[in-house]
Amino acid sequence: MARFRLPARTGSGSRNRLLLLIAVYKFLHALLFFAIGMGAHHLLHKDIADQIDLLARHLRFNPESHLVNFILDRAALLNDPLLLRIGFVAYCYATVTLIEGIGLYLEKAWGEFLTLAITASFLPWEIFEIFRRITWIRAGLLTINILVFFYLLRLVVDRAGKRA
Repeated sequence: MARFRLPARTGSGSRNRLLLLIAVYKFLHALLFFAIGMGAHHLLHKDIADQIDLLARHLRFNPESHLVNFILDRAALLNDPLLLRIGFVAYCYATVTLIEGIGLYLEKAWGEFLTLAITASFLPWEIFEIFRRITWIRAGLLTINILVFFYLLRLVVDRAGKRA
């Protein structure tokens, strides 16, 4: 049976394409969480119900629809201290994810270990969410993160074997 070989950096200018793909995924992840932080910061000291109403009208939703009313009910739970916490956590997570992406892009061992550890720490939560309620998005993200985890684990183990 043929053994699967990991793509490795072979000489000058050649890059591990899977690591590059994971790095791009991490950069996009960081961008998303940075946008969430900016959104939370933007909503500080504003009437969130008015902002949602303006958005619904701009997108030509019926202001009396069940969706808009559901979102308005949930928005009533948001206040400035909660928005500050959401923004802070989103910015922190975006920073960590950006550092992961940079480490993977530069093909540094610390970037691989950091990504491996963080990905492993989130897998139980993602599996719990799948059992709570399965959606295509959750299943897709769990699949991507499992593939990233096992690829990086294999890469780290193979590199450790070469050193020994």
